[in-house]
Amino acid sequence: MARMREPRFKLCRRLGLNVSGHPKAMKRANNGSARNAKKLSAYGLQLLEKQRLRAYYGVMEKQFATYVRKALKDKEPTGYALIKRLECRLDNLVYRLGLSSSIAQARQMVVHGHILVNDKKVDIPSYEVNIGDIISLKEKSRNNDLFRDTFLSNTLNTYPYLAKDQDNFSGTLIRYPLREEVPIEINDSLIVEFYSKL
Repeated sequence: MARMREPRFKLCRRLGLNVSGHPKAMKRANNGSARNAKKLSAYGLQLLEKQRLRAYYGVMEKQFATYVRKALKDKEPTGYALIKRLECRLDNLVYRLGLSSSIAQARQMVVHGHILVNDKKVDIPSYEVNIGDIISLKEKSRNNDLFRDTFLSNTLNTYPYLAKDQDNFSGTLIRYPLREEVPIEINDSLIVEFYSKL
């Protein structure tokens, strides 16, 4: 399975944005090493936004280009369609539901078979979750202290498009997220411009 392997904090400092979600990721950020600390061309700004969005979701270049192609065919605005598709990935929703402390951990949980979708094991992190799908932690995995504590301590992290069930270690995608509800700092129009030139 291909995945981004470079140090997370170093990546955050280079992109000038906390894409890992870790509170200490930007601790040493003000040393001028960020790409946005330098003067960038229009192309450079578009490329930076694309790299930031890829890093947010931990998606490789080839897979990201596939998401863009699908988004371009949607009837909705391309930027929103792209972010909606990425937001509804299984590994991302496992993270949003608080079953894991990061997307990287969520991906590992999915690959190792700890996650069920509608009571069936799904081990593909990029699996597209549909409205009404129930994502849950496997019964056997609920005895794992790390998984249980992470989920129970994430009671404040709630999103209007997700319904969380504390008792059953699960959550449901009740509707697709609106653009303003997705907690990422990205100018998606720059990404659309980047791909429209290719």
